[in-house]
Amino acid sequence: MTPPATSATAETTGTAAATTLITNIASLVTNDPSLGDGSPIGLIQDAAVVIDGDRIGWVGESSKAPATDNALDAGGRSALPGFVDSHSHLVFSGDRSQEFNARMSGRAYSAGGIRTTVAATRAATDAELSANVARYLDEALRQGTTTQETKSGYGLTVADEARAVRIARDRTDEVTYLGAHVVPPEHTDDPAAYVELVTGAMLDACAPYARWIDVFCERGAFDGDQARAVLTAGRAKGLHPRVHANQLSYGPGVQLAVELDAASADHCTHLTDADVDALAQGATVATLLPGAEFSTRAAWPDARRLLDAGATVALSTDCNPGSSFTSSMPFCIALAVRDMGMTPDEAVWSATAGGAAALRRTDIGRITPGARADLVLLDAPNHVHLAYRPGVPLVSSVWRSGARVH
Repeated sequence: MTPPATSATAETTGTAAATTLITNIASLVTNDPSLGDGSPIGLIQDAAVVIDGDRIGWVGESSKAPATDNALDAGGRSALPGFVDSHSHLVFSGDRSQEFNARMSGRAYSAGGIRTTVAATRAATDAELSANVARYLDEALRQGTTTQETKSGYGLTVADEARAVRIARDRTDEVTYLGAHVVPPEHTDDPAAYVELVTGAMLDACAPYARWIDVFCERGAFDGDQARAVLTAGRAKGLHPRVHANQLSYGPGVQLAVELDAASADHCTHLTDADVDALAQGATVATLLPGAEFSTRAAWPDARRLLDAGATVALSTDCNPGSSFTSSMPFCIALAVRDMGMTPDEAVWSATAGGAAALRRTDIGRITPGARADLVLLDAPNHVHLAYRPGVPLVSSVWRSGARVH
């Protein structure tokens, strides 16, 4: 395919563009069932999209496209909403490739490896941490991610957690306070004192910069009672809950997430029937993170079981230096289709609209009039190629808030 061609437009003349038509789109995923084929992904063949400022102004068949100030020929490429990565850990320093090497040589994964990154992150400067976050956000953007959540959790002191959320807030609106990632070494003998710190002075310092509060509810991290205390304190400060739930073992995380109306329960690898029923009946999204299972050789989450029960499923990268060092949503889509029982349609929906649901956003994750103009062109005739051609850099162009950024 040839690169998309633009007409002589305001983009090239330096004046502000009012409306732009992208036409000759072979297939368009809208995630609006009222459009196109009426499926959950709202697929339109031979489609066109109008960008009006930072919003989608019109969507439909190319033959019915309205006149606009500017035009761009997609060259028969496919298009879909920008990916919404609703779970990542980008504020960190250090390298854990040797840990990965050892794990691939037979050592099991446990939550304790987080402490290695904590030491490196505490030692890093603000400038170094900020540069790392910018680097990984740009890496994700080039692969089609237009909305990125990220967490603190590698500082575990009041000062280090506060600077982590502050640095993250400079780069994204979707910031999560994760002081309750693990108990740091200096509090090993008194975890209750650390929970008190997380729910007290640390929360006070971090809340102004965060939208969300999270807790790693897992053996070796925080139990159900501790997790409840953390999330309840966060809600009292205006932060909405998210939960690292049921990753390494069965536990109370999913039930707690649903009970507290958490936006998402993340990982969901070890689920009872009661856990699945709770997710299906509640508003909490089950966010699956296949990069973690890939990188730890753990059992895959059963997406098919969740989808068949009626739960809302999101896909995310869990980008972090220890258990899932990938920023690639296309890679996670391919894993979900190959190893988690998802169809390509379901996986793409979960990586876009599902991620938006996990962030309780209605303005992203879809291409429909009024939505934020975040979209991706693929060097492929349809979205199925994201799983059909794993590892191939298919993302051709990216728009975020109506601006072409890649």
